[in-house]
Amino acid sequence: MKVLKLVVGTIVCAIALFSCSPIYKCGDPKPVKKLFLPKSVLTVIKERDSLCTTLSSRENELYSLRKDTVGLNSDIAKLKKQKDDLLNKNLSQNEQFTASMKQKSSELLAKEKLLAERENALNDLKKVVARQDSITKRLNGILRDALLGFKSDELSVEVKNGKVYVSMSDKLLFKSGSAAIESKGIEAIRVLADVLNKNGDIDILVEGHTDNIPIKTSVYHDNWDLSVARAISIVRILTNEYSIAPTRLTASGKGEYSPRASNATPEGRASNRRTEIILSPKLDEIMKLLKAN
Repeated sequence: MKVLKLVVGTIVCAIALFSCSPIYKCGDPKPVKKLFLPKSVLTVIKERDSLCTTLSSRENELYSLRKDTVGLNSDIAKLKKQKDDLLNKNLSQNEQFTASMKQKSSELLAKEKLLAERENALNDLKKVVARQDSITKRLNGILRDALLGFKSDELSVEVKNGKVYVSMSDKLLFKSGSAAIESKGIEAIRVLADVLNKNGDIDILVEGHTDNIPIKTSVYHDNWDLSVARAISIVRILTNEYSIAPTRLTASGKGEYSPRASNATPEGRASNRRTEIILSPKLDEIMKLLKAN
């Protein structure tokens, strides 16, 4: 019994001594004072110190992790901003591309519409020209048949540049140096007037020509005067005698300045002394089409 009391007393004293020893936190300097403690108590203290060391290490790791987390969050924010900037930039580029495509599409539609209009106008013009050519060819045939009674050196009919040229020599129409029309010439003009009255959509240009032999009389100053006077004589007969509308007629003189052969030979000069009656379908419809486009 005494022994039991002695053991219990020893343990109580050890606990009392331990409870009275200085208390320190993890990381604080250990007390200098040495205590003689039981081995089990020392083990507990050692484990506590180990835990304090581990806790301090974990706290340092936690601080480092928190610091890394802040950095990563900053990097994430930067990347998100870059992503948003790229998205906005791509969206802006896409909007610009879409707007450009719409503009180009509108321009293309406008060009296609204009092209279609031009093609239609061109087709209309081709139809009018084809109709004019048809009229010219028909007129040429009619005149050839009507003027068959005249010799080839007196009168000729041909088509040039979409027009019918009726060329009458001066020996058919006039005496030398005169603008008075001979009877045979009047007959030719009568046949021509009959055809022209039946084809009211034909404009008529009467154009006088001479050779280059100079002329100067009390009536005509030069060949130019004579060529114009001869053209006017024919115009007056067509209007006065055969009722051709003056609005369809034009008189002009070229004198010696539009020869069709050389004036170096008598034959050439004879060929140049002529009056050309140039017949062309009215261009009113063509001019309307051109003005409309």
